[in-house]
Amino acid sequence: MRREPRLFGPRDDPSPALDPHRRAGRSIVSVNGSFDLLHAGHLHILAEAARQGDVLVVGLNSDVSVRAYKGPGRPIMPESERAEILLALEMVDYVVLFDEPECAAFVLRVRPDVHVNDASYGENCIEAPAVRACGGRLHLVDKLPTASTTDILRRIKDLPA
Repeated sequence: MRREPRLFGPRDDPSPALDPHRRAGRSIVSVNGSFDLLHAGHLHILAEAARQGDVLVVGLNSDVSVRAYKGPGRPIMPESERAEILLALEMVDYVVLFDEPECAAFVLRVRPDVHVNDASYGENCIEAPAVRACGGRLHLVDKLPTASTTDILRRIKDLPA
């Protein structure tokens, strides 16, 4: 049985939920994204992240954050639905919303042992200094070449009416 709460808002502190895991010797893994229109590419990185440790914490860009970096019309699905879908996945233990367009503050809130990121961002990604400041390591995952929310939206838009 999982402990509540499993969803943390942008100003909530996830430490009370994560610290007992740390004391029990479990490793905390984080990964982040907007996870808008969940697809196989998302599942690929989430599964790889889950394999890196014991407790998976997903940083979820809030609606405000997604609009800031993806533009008007995004996200397609509101943060409440994206969080609900992520929490329905057995591999996801916690979801932490964040309002910033970048995830460094999320990493500092969670203090993961391992932070998983898309390999295309490389070892010097924006959150790398925050990961190192927490004493964690970065694990890079190659993206599935055919999986992109933007591509899915483009294909839907191109469908005949």
